[in-house]
Amino acid sequence: MRELAKGGNASVEGSLLTVELQRTSEPVDLTALLIYADGKVRSDADMVFFNQPSAGDGAVRHMAAEGDTSERIMVEPLGVSPSVERVVLVGSCDSDDANRTFAQVAELSIRVTQEGAEPLRFQVPPMTDGERAAVLLELYRRGDGWKVRAVGQGYSSGLAGVATDFGIEVEEEPAEEPPAQPVTLIPALTIPPGDPSVAATAPGGTAAPAAPADQGGAATSAVAPAPTAVSAPEPGAPLPSPPMSLTKPPLGRLSLDKGSQAVFSLDKNDRGLEIVATLDWDGGSDRRRARGADLDFYALFVPAAKALQGLSPAGTRVQSGHAPKGTPFRPSSEVPPPAVEEPEGRKRWRRFKQANIPKNADVVYYKRLGSLESGPHIQLDGDSKTPGRETIRITRPDEHGYVLFCAYSALSNGSGSFLSFGAKVVIDDGHGSVVTVPLFEETETSYWVAIALVDFTTPEGAAIRHIEAYSNEATEKRPVLHLDGTVEMDAGPVEFKNF
Repeated sequence: MRELAKGGNASVEGSLLTVELQRTSEPVDLTALLIYADGKVRSDADMVFFNQPSAGDGAVRHMAAEGDTSERIMVEPLGVSPSVERVVLVGSCDSDDANRTFAQVAELSIRVTQEGAEPLRFQVPPMTDGERAAVLLELYRRGDGWKVRAVGQGYSSGLAGVATDFGIEVEEEPAEEPPAQPVTLIPALTIPPGDPSVAATAPGGTAAPAAPADQGGAATSAVAPAPTAVSAPEPGAPLPSPPMSLTKPPLGRLSLDKGSQAVFSLDKNDRGLEIVATLDWDGGSDRRRARGADLDFYALFVPAAKALQGLSPAGTRVQSGHAPKGTPFRPSSEVPPPAVEEPEGRKRWRRFKQANIPKNADVVYYKRLGSLESGPHIQLDGDSKTPGRETIRITRPDEHGYVLFCAYSALSNGSGSFLSFGAKVVIDDGHGSVVTVPLFEETETSYWVAIALVDFTTPEGAAIRHIEAYSNEATEKRPVLHLDGTVEMDAGPVEFKNF
């Protein structure tokens, strides 16, 4: 792989280029701008990003992040319009979070993969002066071919600033309306008819024009100013294009493939946000329903104050003996009090309490419904003993680290896979993103399945990950969600449902 220094360039030899951002921390969005001879775009249609994934008849395409892959831009140089002089590649921090800058992005690099040619890589120098966007690379014409140049120019004004510099009209955030000012009513001044010696005074000391007299001879209140004339557009004239929106759109409705993920873009400080997760099952068949189809919905959770960002990706299945390690998601700023020597009797009592911590302390289910108004800010709506739906609601996303959704099959159901029950989890953020997490495996003798993990430590918002991990044969032990978001099956407490 050839390394490019800032300002360095190289010839492009492949017929298809894949440009991909790589980083080890905060997410970065990738955008392409098609630039003409005047150094500007022709229109907003020349911006390729998450809200507009294609331009130039498909010669430049945006590919969304999937699983462990980052966002990518695909470029077919031979398909780019001859009037396009450059394709500028821009990296930007989340436009929905004005506090995020490139100072929080570690090990940022951009890689260009060419079909049939050596890949290129540009390690972007650190940006620590409040930059929220940067022109990283540009593809430019040179003779009959194309070259790539490493740029690395930062913008503190973010993606909107870059787009504006290249001629794109960006939709501005609506300004907050100032509070209405109180209106003081002034009684109308009565002027004797024909008496020019009396003049009304307007607020501020300026003379107000005399008001016309009514039929009774008294002056009426001041006349309102005439409305400003607005010219109508010429018939047949094209309407102006609306400004480009840089706000990420909702996901819509999608279903996860096995082992995949989707990300809700959300404001974790939104106190009105409510995420709704449902366990849906129809029993699968009349025979299956007749034998029994009582499933229970569980939410195992790790609060943000306890969560660790570990060495393995959240949702990784681990074996017995796993010891969670990692960086605290929410580092504590509290200074611990100095240690005080305890009497031996108090030590024994403290050890007894620690050994008998309630096993259901970090779980919401039919015996512990939870609460939305106070901790854990997770609540189950009740227990359904027949095929249908159970619902868990989550508020205060800022208080959560990880939430693992599991299902339990009651002993009364007998053998049968969760797939045969028609079970699935559906997660709705209330803002147009609805993710279905289905099951794919026929596992006949498992009482537990861990279906989906919601990772609130993801900087973009919340990542929904497909898990589908089953307990061992005829094992009643509940799954365990570790502090680092990893999942261990057959390690939790046993609790038989006997009603």
